[in-house]
Amino acid sequence: MHRFIEIKSPDELARLDADDTLPVMDAGDLARHAPDAHWRLLDGDGRACGRCSLWWRNTPPYPGHRLGLIGHYAVRDGEAARELLAHACRELAARDCTLAVAPMDGNTWRRYRWLTERGSEPAFFLEPDNPDDWPGHFVAQGFTSLANYTSALVPDLAHDDSRLPELERRVAARGVQLRAMKLAEFEDELLRIYAVSIASFGDNFLYTPMAEAEFITQFRKLERAVRPELVQIAEAQGQAVGFLFTVPDMLQAARGQTIDTAVLKSLAVLPAWTGFGLGGLLMARAQRIARELGYQRAIHALMHETNRSRNISDHYARTMRRYALFAKPLRP
Repeated sequence: MHRFIEIKSPDELARLDADDTLPVMDAGDLARHAPDAHWRLLDGDGRACGRCSLWWRNTPPYPGHRLGLIGHYAVRDGEAARELLAHACRELAARDCTLAVAPMDGNTWRRYRWLTERGSEPAFFLEPDNPDDWPGHFVAQGFTSLANYTSALVPDLAHDDSRLPELERRVAARGVQLRAMKLAEFEDELLRIYAVSIASFGDNFLYTPMAEAEFITQFRKLERAVRPELVQIAEAQGQAVGFLFTVPDMLQAARGQTIDTAVLKSLAVLPAWTGFGLGGLLMARAQRIARELGYQRAIHALMHETNRSRNISDHYARTMRRYALFAKPLRP
């Protein structure tokens, strides 16, 4: 006989996870991500066979709807998925939500989207992963795709983009200079990147602002993986107006391979500085620098299908992976 329990604190979560059959969840995420509820589905032996967190306060705006979010999802099997998702939707509907969106751990700065088409390439550094059957759990319960995303592979960095000289000329004419990240000033550099991010991502799908402290904490974890030459910052009159954050594919080393792939993680340009090729130059320069450092390939990571970065990426790369964000109406 299955039953639901609501977890109220990180300590309670940690005690339960000690005797759990699900992948371990970081108890600190319960405090950091501040869900409005966290539920566990227990089997007849009192062990968790499903979990999820719910958010219904401070969710992203979406025309015609009040969103409820489902995140921190994990289940043992399809039966547990059916019960858990039905319960989650009832809970969100009871809080006057009209559309359930999943998976999303509170906002798009954190983990969200399901990997839906894996392809033949192995996982790359910072890529979200999930069991292949989990997206089907949501489809079976009436969820459909709300937004689609791709990652793309540049299989050979051997040649520069022929447009590079013209892009450099146009950007220089606007008084913009590109430079590498200063690793000795890592936190100050993150503050510059944060300021560009919150201004340039404001029109992104389901965007909500992120507190500066959480942003710094999230990116500080990457410091040891950063090669500063790969992080390009565009400045005008001493102020950051764009950036491209690139990291080596550290998962190659974990698999015992030589790291030959650079992962282009985040590209952003202030709205007032778009339209003259700065985003294209950031990408072209980053790929050239990666080649000069000995990298042979590049991955353009996790792009929304309509984002400007996807249009720039199409000049170089082919789709290697697909992801989706799902939604379900909670009222007829």
